[in-house]
Amino acid sequence: MIYILDTADIDAIKHCNEYYPLAGVTTNPSIIAKEKSDFWTLIGEIRSIIGPDKMLHVQATEETAEKIVEEAKMLRDRVGGDFYLKIPICEEGLKATMMLKKLGIKVTMTAIITPAQALIAARAGADFVAPYVNRLDSILSDGTRVVTEIVEEFKLHGIEARVLAASFKNAEQVHKCALAGCHSATVTADIMKSLISHPMTDAAIDGFKKDWHEVYGEQKILDF
Repeated sequence: MIYILDTADIDAIKHCNEYYPLAGVTTNPSIIAKEKSDFWTLIGEIRSIIGPDKMLHVQATEETAEKIVEEAKMLRDRVGGDFYLKIPICEEGLKATMMLKKLGIKVTMTAIITPAQALIAARAGADFVAPYVNRLDSILSDGTRVVTEIVEEFKLHGIEARVLAASFKNAEQVHKCALAGCHSATVTADIMKSLISHPMTDAAIDGFKKDWHEVYGEQKILDF
C-alpha cells in the first residue's frame, strides 16, 4: 500500500515529504479553502515541494462534463507532473471521466460510498476510486468492509483501477485497509505520524539512550 498526504497545509506537506515515504498529495475544495490562499500559488507550492514525479490530485469545481474537461486541461497544463483530476461520483462525473480517458488525463473518482459506485467509476476509466472509510463508520456502517469488497470485486473482474481509501480518523482504520489489500490510502499529517507512534517504541528508544549514556556519556559513534 502506498501513502498519500491529504492536505494543502504547506508546512505539513514539507515535513511529511521529508520524513515519510509519500507517493503524493490529495486535495479537495474544502481542504483548499481551509488555507485561505490564492489557489494557483498554493497548488504551485505543493507541486514545488513534492516535485514532478509524485502524484498531485486536485478536485474539479465545475459541475457539467464539458466544463470539468476544460478545468482538467487547464489544471494538467498548469500543475504539470504526475497529475490526477478528482471528480465526485455522479452522472456528469462519469461522462467527464470517459471523455478524459480519451485525452489521457488521469482521474480519481471520489466520494465513493458503495462497491457498486466504485465498479462503475472504474469501468468509466477512473484510475483511482476513493471510498470514504470513516464517514461510513460514522453512520454505523463498515468502511473497511466496503474497501475490502471493492478490492475483491476489482480482482474478480480483472480491473486495473486502484483503490485509494480516504476519510480516516485513526491508524487502526488505515491498518485494516492495508490488510484488506487496499492499494493506497490518503491520510492527514496527524494520522501519518500516528502510524509510526507507539508508547512501547518510545520506551525502547529511551532505554537505548539511557544504557548508552551510562557507559559512553554524551559521546556518539561518530566521536570515536
